[in-house]
Amino acid sequence: MEMVKLIIDGKEVEVAEGTTIMQAADQAGIEIPRLCYDPELKPLGACRLCVVQVEGNRLFPASCVTPVSPGMVVHTESPDIIEARRTILELLVANHPLDCMTCDKLGDCKLADYCYKYGIKESPFEGEKHDYAIDDSNPFIVRDLNKCILCGACVRACEELTGADNLSYLHRGWRRKATTAGDVDYIDSDSCVFCGQCVAVCPTGALQEKTMVGQGRRWEFERVRTTCPFCGTGCNFDLAVKDGRVIGVLSNPESPVNQRRLCIKGRFGWDYIYNEKRLTTPLIKRNGKFEEASWDEAFKLIAQRFTEIKEKYGSESFAALSSARCTNEENYLVQKFTRAVMGNNNVDHCART
Repeated sequence: MEMVKLIIDGKEVEVAEGTTIMQAADQAGIEIPRLCYDPELKPLGACRLCVVQVEGNRLFPASCVTPVSPGMVVHTESPDIIEARRTILELLVANHPLDCMTCDKLGDCKLADYCYKYGIKESPFEGEKHDYAIDDSNPFIVRDLNKCILCGACVRACEELTGADNLSYLHRGWRRKATTAGDVDYIDSDSCVFCGQCVAVCPTGALQEKTMVGQGRRWEFERVRTTCPFCGTGCNFDLAVKDGRVIGVLSNPESPVNQRRLCIKGRFGWDYIYNEKRLTTPLIKRNGKFEEASWDEAFKLIAQRFTEIKEKYGSESFAALSSARCTNEENYLVQKFTRAVMGNNNVDHCART
């Protein structure tokens, strides 16, 4: 593979041919602002916030879609670039609600972060603003198109990560919007599988998890990594915990199995943990009535009864039925226990996979 050497902010960088300026900067530990760019999605170059100055080029190219070339000299924070980014941000907030003080996404909003970095408090560009109705028809997602910056991340995530192709651009110019097929409410969108990938990649408050609205700011949440219990794929995600209570699920890009991809069950099907019928402690039947017991008591009783059954009726008297809601590792242990400990092959799985 051909390697290319270039200079970024005075630092010599060597990367593979075909690498973009942004990727080269990331490898060198140099941060370039970005709103539409996402490492899991195809580059779009829509927001223009990632523009850089390349010596010998009279234009400011978008670093997320511009490949490096030998000897290229790049400046990511020159006075001209800073002024260009300030203007881009001013244009974005010209048609964006400045309700950051009451927006649930503050603390996890890239637009707000960059406005803070470049000192943008308001926009000098005055004119008509969109006044879309907030769509809260979906039981899992709240959509506020007034906060959409047309970065296209939701459209690309729907197509590239989920394959649903439910979201797309509609209209042109001032009326342009990223919306559902037919511009219907989320709940009426036939091809939507409610996976929430669009929410996971949205850099602003345009798309939010409904259960977390009004629950607090993102910096107040404790993120607890866990494995999804709904199937054996082994997807990882973070539980958003506040005051000792789970209030939602957040994607974790470092998850080795799924990155930020989740299905509707994994992202939004967690509320069963607070169901009043859920068992939270082992129950042992004594005198015809179930009574709460400790885990040690339960395990001891199970081991005792399994041993008695095997000794009295033989190995073939035992069978194990595993669950699709277990991880692959847990299912492996079930079949291993059945074969190695109980001494037979009487093991099955509810999904037969």
